[in-house]
Amino acid sequence: MIRMVKLVWKSKSELQATKQRGVLENEDALHSFAGDVRLRGQTGVPAERRGSYPFIDFRLLNNTTHSGEIGTKKKVKRLLSFQRYFHASRLLRGIIPQAPLHLLDEDYLGQARHMLSKVGMWDFDIFLFDRLTNGNSLVTLLCHLFNTHGLIHHFKLDMVTLHRFLVMVQEDYHSQNPYHNAVHAADVTQAMNCYLKEPKLASFLTPLDIMLGLLAAAAHDVDHPGVNQPFLIKTNHHLANLYQNMSVLENHHWRSTIGMLRESRLLAHLPKEMTQDIEQQLGSLILATDINRQNEFLTRLKAHLHNEDLRLEDVHDRHFMLQIALKCADICNPCRIWEMSKQWSERVCEEFYRQGDLEQKFELEISPLCNQQKDSIPSIQIGFMTYIVEPLFREWARFTGNSTLSENMLSHLSHNKAQWKSLLPTQHRSSSGGGGSPDHAGQGTENEEQTVTKGNAP
Repeated sequence: MIRMVKLVWKSKSELQATKQRGVLENEDALHSFAGDVRLRGQTGVPAERRGSYPFIDFRLLNNTTHSGEIGTKKKVKRLLSFQRYFHASRLLRGIIPQAPLHLLDEDYLGQARHMLSKVGMWDFDIFLFDRLTNGNSLVTLLCHLFNTHGLIHHFKLDMVTLHRFLVMVQEDYHSQNPYHNAVHAADVTQAMNCYLKEPKLASFLTPLDIMLGLLAAAAHDVDHPGVNQPFLIKTNHHLANLYQNMSVLENHHWRSTIGMLRESRLLAHLPKEMTQDIEQQLGSLILATDINRQNEFLTRLKAHLHNEDLRLEDVHDRHFMLQIALKCADICNPCRIWEMSKQWSERVCEEFYRQGDLEQKFELEISPLCNQQKDSIPSIQIGFMTYIVEPLFREWARFTGNSTLSENMLSHLSHNKAQWKSLLPTQHRSSSGGGGSPDHAGQGTENEEQTVTKGNAP
């Protein structure tokens, strides 16, 4: 008998993926999710975000009926996400939700403004900024960057509509995820802003390139459930079926972003051809963050640098470097100063461990890097730095001509790796220092590299 787990993200809506957000969606999955909505309505689930633990419908644990295969794709009129639908229904029933605090103490506002004046510095403390903005770091940062880059004026954006869209994006992150939350999105956006200012790239960028880069960074992990793609596949989650087990989360992030763009009507005043191009380019950027495509992009970047054939005047080469910049921004935590890098490492490993606990609870095989008893934070981070971060950032440094920022990032990376090595358990430290047979060490290295490139890299 096949054990199956039916997952529902209690506070996040798969209607974002199964209703029409301007893309072709799956009707069978839509009908399946509609059943989930009815079940949750009966059990009186509150509207608050759950965070990184997906809701489990215990009645379906031993159900051996597979969800419907992907049928004929068709356009379906998009509804509001479940979260905003539920919020609206509470208002209709006369239930007044707690309003978020947008008015801050003047002292805090002053400090936040001061931090924004240094938003291009690599030591920017996103955790402090999030506290100073009362948890609105993503919205505040993006409004500031759109203004300073002249995007509001260039694209004739309505400031109120822009703010509404950014609030939608921020609220569609799961605040209780230790790692994949709106603060991570703000951190990636701040890093992306730094990369867009690299001299080798900045002089070629158009306003559209800058807007695409910032929007993709802000929304690249929107509605992340706090579990990885292999987890969704082995639990037969309908999103895995919907996207045929290929870049499942990244496709969902992209489609959700397009839905919010259309719902907010932020770009409704632009020509249809232009908005369609923006939607497609956003998808290309967000899909590039799939860790399973790491070698694909790294190999292509190395070839361009070796052949010296990057022509940034060309829109396609420029877009490729935006993809590389976003990939760097997404995994740049090991290149931050130790205090911030360590905090991010602890957060991502906590998210891994939560997934492992969930898998153990429901007698599923524990995913690589998710077993708190076997996978230590130092060993996870050293593997991640060695096989994912270092190769990419070395090539990025080659592209920038070893810019000041690139040298600074590589210096932090080297220091942080040494710090984690010093925190390794004694037996791990001795083996990593050359102990044991070369054959065994080589096999371990190969296995570790495969592990961090199969959907479990931080």
